[in-house]
This record gives sequence, C-alpha cells and structure tokens, in this order.
Amino acid sequence: MYKFILAFRYMFRKRISYFALAAVALCVFIVVVVMTIMNGLVDDFKQKNHSFTGDCVVQSESLVGFAYYEDFVEILDKENFIAAVSPVIKSYALVSLAGSSRNSGVEITGIDPIRHSSATGFGKSLYYHKNNTSKTFEPDYEPNLPGCVLGIDLVLTRNAKGQYNQREFILQKALVVSCFPLTAKGALSKAGTGLVNTKTFYYSDNSHSALASADSSVIYLPFEQAQLLCGMAGSTKRANAIHIKFKSNVKLKDGCGKVAVLWDKFKKAQQSQKQAALLDAVSVKSWKDSRRSFIAAMEKEQIMLTIMFVLVGVTTVFIVFVVFYMITSHKSKDIGILKSVGVSVGGIVNLFSNFAILVGLLGSALGSFAGWLFLLKINSIEQWLFEHFQFQLWDRTIYAIGSIPNRIEVDLLAVVIASAILACLIGAVLPGWRAAKCKPVDILQVSQL
Repeated sequence: MYKFILAFRYMFRKRISYFALAAVALCVFIVVVVMTIMNGLVDDFKQKNHSFTGDCVVQSESLVGFAYYEDFVEILDKENFIAAVSPVIKSYALVSLAGSSRNSGVEITGIDPIRHSSATGFGKSLYYHKNNTSKTFEPDYEPNLPGCVLGIDLVLTRNAKGQYNQREFILQKALVVSCFPLTAKGALSKAGTGLVNTKTFYYSDNSHSALASADSSVIYLPFEQAQLLCGMAGSTKRANAIHIKFKSNVKLKDGCGKVAVLWDKFKKAQQSQKQAALLDAVSVKSWKDSRRSFIAAMEKEQIMLTIMFVLVGVTTVFIVFVVFYMITSHKSKDIGILKSVGVSVGGIVNLFSNFAILVGLLGSALGSFAGWLFLLKINSIEQWLFEHFQFQLWDRTIYAIGSIPNRIEVDLLAVVIASAILACLIGAVLPGWRAAKCKPVDILQVSQL
C-alpha cells in the first residue's frame, strides 16, 4: 500500500512533478492533434483515389492499349465475385474552345458512363447528371449534340472557402478535341497533313473527384468517340484499361489475385492472335498499386511525421528522467527509512514505477482531453482566424480540402497513451534504480539529516 500512497504524495506535494506532468500532457496533445489531422487527410485522399479508380485495374502501360478487351470483359461479367466492369480509353489531346486558336494539353478518358459509375465513383462526382448517369453526355441545351464532361477545375474556380460557384444551368461551350491516333504498333495511323483526328464536343457536365490530378486535367468523352479519336476502333478494337469493382464480401487482395489468374489464362489463350503481343504490356493492379505514385508522397509525409514525434517522445523521456532524478535526490530520507524497515530494492523500484505510471496516466488524460476539445473546435477556430486575419492552414483555392479532419481514432489514442506511459517508465528507470541501490546507513547518517 505504501507504494501507491507515496506515489500520490510525490505527485501532488512536489511541484516539480507538475513539470513532468505538463511535459507529458503537452506531448500527448501535440501528437493527438497533428496525427489525427494527418491520418484524416491521408485516409480521405486514399478514399478519393479508391473511388476514382475502383477496386482493381487491368491496364496497359502503353498509349497503344491492348486488343481483345471485349472478350475479357465478357469473362469478368460472368464471375460471381465481380460487381461491375468498365473498359476505358486513356490518351492525351489538344483542346481549344471553338473559334479560338489557343490550345491546351489534357488527358482524355473515354467511358461508358453507366458502366463506369457502377465500377467507380464517377457518377457521384457529377453535378448535373448525378442521378441520371445515362444522360451524362447529353447537353441539356441540345441533347443530340456529342457531349463531354470536364474536370471541374477546367471550367470553374474555387473561392477562398474551397467552394465552387456551380450554376443552375449548363453553359453552352463547344470544345474542339484533337488527338494523334496510333496504330497497334505505336506509329501514327495517318500520314501526310492529316495526322490529327479532330472532333467538336459540347460541355454537358463537370466532374468533381476532389483529386487535383483529375479535376484539373481530364476530359471525359463517350467511349466509342474516344476510341475513334485515338485510332483504337479498327477491325480489332483496343482499350487502355478495365476498371473493376468487387462485391462487398470480397477482400481486395483475394479479388485482385483471382483477376490476375483469369488474365493469365486469357493471355495464354490469345497467344495465336495477331495482336497478342500487346497483352504483354498489361498488368493487373489493385487501386492502391495503380495510384501508388499519387498516394506514396502523402504516406512518406505521414511516416516522417511519425518519426518526428518519436523524437518528441525521446525528449519527454529526458524531461521525466531529470524530474525523477531531482525527486530521488531530495527524498533520500524517505528512501532510507523505507530500506531500514526492510523494503527491498524491487519495492523501491516499484514505488517509482507507480509514480511514473501515475504521471503518464494523468498527463495522457489531460493531453487527450485538451486535444479532443481542440479538434472539436478546430474548424470553428480556423473559420474565425480566416474571417479576422485571413489565415488558413491550407489555402482552399489551391488545396482540395474541405473541413479539417477531426475524428479521433481509438487505436491512435491508445497507442499515444501507452507510449506516454512507457516514456515515463523509461525515464524513471535509472533514478529509481539509483535510489533503490542506496544504503540506509549512508542516507540516515546524522550529518545527512
């Protein structure tokens, strides 16, 4: 019982203990707030990429694409673990407003809007046709004209709050799309002066995927029209990718593994075909691997931030060490009395271990509560700072970020609290052991009292 009584006594009667308590609380507060925000941003970014891509992608690394995709789509449609399949055309083109000589380079994506909305989150990204994706490429002002969907940043701008000024009606815009068609061997399919396929499309909707890489550079076209522009609509049609969505009870790794097996069988069966060589450049990837180049940068930032907070934890260990060293130096009389009545070395170490755990628990509780309270109000605080000082953590005109993530994860909180307690225990080990090894005869000498 004395171990707990003395631990509480040292905690609340020694002012220097409050210094260790404050250090732990501050460390926990910083880690909880920053890691909650960072984890929220990373998870949100991953979710957006997942929605944009679907669960799995069968894709070619070449702009030429691959043949016989229709046969493989039929195979996939028959599998009971697959919910939806969407073949896609991907290439690059020059786009200009009708009557203008100013061109800009964009990525064109040819899709069947119904299929693609089933396999990915494309339908949810639309503004005017969100509830009727079958009419995605039909401009409301003239349904018979060939339509196109623009990435939202190509047609609208964000205000300081990250909001777009969406109009209730669709602007009448004609865009001239020019593309260099390629043969199956990668050569230009046209010779002479007519190297380019050109067609006029009319603005029918905008897509807000909340991914800068897509919203600022992608134009969506009807699948067949994109196929013609890119020279992939010959006798043997080609596509660049097939996006796949699994059923809800299928794990990502298992689903991708099954698709890879199906693709290997399909590729072997097509070896005698004329354009079978194109299949060698095709890979089967999960959405994580397909979007790895985009996700990896944020994951590295998350890892670096975690390493930095490990160093903060090391600093906390040293602070606790200094505080406990000073306490054991000033409380030598108590230690001498305890040892003189038969308390073992282990008992003394246990006493200071309980003290360290108490500091860790109270510091973690204070830091966690302060962090939770701050996160609860963080968006209101940022809004107030913006209204009065024009300050934002992230400039919403540049970054596609809505509200600052503020949902605390239980797993993160548990790890932070456990780490704080462990840091306190590590910091208390040497001072506690030093105190436990002292001899009562040396401590309780008359000259020392």
